[in-house]
Amino acid sequence: MSASLKVLLGLYTLFVFFFSEIIHSESGSIRDFSENDMKMYRKRVSEMFHHAYDSYLHNAYPYDELRPLTCDGFDTWGSFSLSLIDALDTLVVMGNYSEFQRVAHLIIDNHANFDIDVNVSVFETNIRVVGGLLSAHLLSHKVGMELEPGWPCSGPLLRLAENVASRLLPAFDTYTGMPYGTVNLRHGVPKGETSVTCTAGVGTFLLEFASLSQLTGDQRYEKVARRALQSLWNHRSKVGLVGNHVDVQTGEWTAVDAGIGAGIDSYFEYLVKGAILLQSPELMAQFDEYYDVIQHYLNRDDWYFWSDMESGQITLAVFQNLEAFWPGLLTLIGEVDNGLKSLHNYHQVWKQYGFTPELYNVPSSSARKGREGYPLRPEMIESTMYLYQATKDPFLLQVGVDILEAIEHSAKTSCGYATIHNVKTHALDNRMESFFLAETTKYLYLLFDPENFIHDTGSTGKVVATTGGECVIDTGGYVFNTEAHPIDVAAIHCCSAQKHHQDAIIQEFHDNLDLLSILDLTDKRHGPEHYRKSEEIVETYANKGNRSLLLLARLALVADTRKQNRETQRCKDG
Repeated sequence: MSASLKVLLGLYTLFVFFFSEIIHSESGSIRDFSENDMKMYRKRVSEMFHHAYDSYLHNAYPYDELRPLTCDGFDTWGSFSLSLIDALDTLVVMGNYSEFQRVAHLIIDNHANFDIDVNVSVFETNIRVVGGLLSAHLLSHKVGMELEPGWPCSGPLLRLAENVASRLLPAFDTYTGMPYGTVNLRHGVPKGETSVTCTAGVGTFLLEFASLSQLTGDQRYEKVARRALQSLWNHRSKVGLVGNHVDVQTGEWTAVDAGIGAGIDSYFEYLVKGAILLQSPELMAQFDEYYDVIQHYLNRDDWYFWSDMESGQITLAVFQNLEAFWPGLLTLIGEVDNGLKSLHNYHQVWKQYGFTPELYNVPSSSARKGREGYPLRPEMIESTMYLYQATKDPFLLQVGVDILEAIEHSAKTSCGYATIHNVKTHALDNRMESFFLAETTKYLYLLFDPENFIHDTGSTGKVVATTGGECVIDTGGYVFNTEAHPIDVAAIHCCSAQKHHQDAIIQEFHDNLDLLSILDLTDKRHGPEHYRKSEEIVETYANKGNRSLLLLARLALVADTRKQNRETQRCKDG
C-alpha cells in the first residue's frame, strides 16, 4: 500500500469517527434516561443546592452572598441577606418544606420593613427581593404554613414585598416614565444620580409589579411598569430595534448597540411572560414585531449578533453567556425548532471549554480576552429545561448532565461553589452569586424532575376561600420571573379586579337564568312561578332516557332552589 493511500485511509477513518461522534451526540442517538437515572440526577442536584445553601448559612449569613474560597460573606446588593430570600422558593421546589417554614419566619421577624439608608439597584432589588418574596408568599400554602384569612390576597410575605416595591416607586418619577437605575430605600433617588440606565433596567418590572397590583389592589405598581414598557416601545428605532442604554429623562439612546444579550435581554422576556401572566395580546404583538426584526437583522446561522440599532448592520459577531435564555423564550412562543438550533450552538461552546464564557467570538471560535469567566449562570440550563418539557428529547438531559458534571468537577469548594474566573484554565473567583441558589440549581433540578408541581398542566388544582370568593389555584402554568421565582398565575388572578368583575357577571347571569322556563318545565295551570315537583321532572326525563335533559333539569332545580333561598334570606334580613 502506497504512503499516499495510507494517508487517505487514515483521513477517511478520522472522518468516519468524527462524523459518528457528531451523530451520536447531536442527533438524539444518545442513551435513554431511565426513571432511576432521573431520580439519581435529582438527588445530585439537591445535594449540590444544599451544599451551597448550608455553606451560605454557616459561613456568610446574614450577609448577602457567600465567598466560597475564604468561607465568609459580604454584602452586594443592599444588605438584605439576599441569598436567603433568593433561595426560599427553591426549597419548596425541592421539597424541603420544614426549612422553608423556618426561614420564612426568620425573614418575617427580621425584616419588619425595609426602611434602610442604603442605595440599591432598582432592577436587581425588584427581580431578587420583590420577586423572591412574592413567590414565597404564593407558595407558602404548599408547605403547611398558617395562612391569614383572605390569602393569597394578604399575608406577611406579601406585605414585605410591597414594602420593598413601594420604596422603588420614586425611581419611576421621570419625564419618560422610565426608571432611574438606583434608589435609596429611605430617601428616594440619590442626589446627582445618573439618568442613564440599561434597557433591561427599564423593561423588567411588569411581572412583579403587576402581580403586586393584582394581589393588593394598589394599581400604582402595574401602572408605572406598563408606562415604562410603553416608553421603550415608543423610542425604538426606525428599523424597529432598541439600544443598550437610554437617558430616562430625555429618552435619548446613549448606547446604540442592539442585541438580545446583556442590558436588553429581560426586556424581551417580560413582554412574552407579561403577555402570558396578564393575557395581553398587545404585549405579545410588541414581542412578535421585535422577533421579526431580530430574525432579520441579528440572526446569523442561529447565532444572534449585535448590530447598530438605526441601520441594523452587524457590529459585533459574538455570543454572550446571558443570551442563552433565548431558546427557552422561543419555546414559550412555540418556536421550538429555532430554539433547539441555537441551543446546539451554545452547547458546542460548553463542550469546547467545559463552560460558556461571558463573551465568545464566533468567527474565531474563542473566548474574548478579559471576558473568559463563567459566574455559574443559569440561562443555558433554563433553556434546556424549557426545551425538554416541550420535546422530551434525551439529548437535552445529556446537556444537563454535562452542566452538572462540569460544575461539580471544577466549581465545588469545601464551602460552596465558586465563579469560574477563566473557562480556559478553570481558575476560580471568590464569589457565589445568589442566583446560583435561585436559578441555576432550580432549573437543573426541574430538568430532571418532569413531574414536579411546577410542571403541572392544569389537571389538578386547589380550591381556596378568600374574602372575594372561592378560587382555584396551584393548577400549574407558573410564570418565572427573570430570577426564576415562579408566580402562580391562577393565584394572581384570584385577587384581581378582573376576577371580581367576572364573578359579578356570572352571578348576575346565574340570578337571571331560568332553566325551568327554557326547558318548558313550568306548570301552565298555576302560572309561570309555580313548578312541578322535582320528582315529576326527574321522572319525566328519566323515563325518556335523555341524560342530557335530565342533567339540565337537575341543574335547573338546583339553580331555582338557590334563588329561592337567597330571596328568603333577603326577606329575613329585611
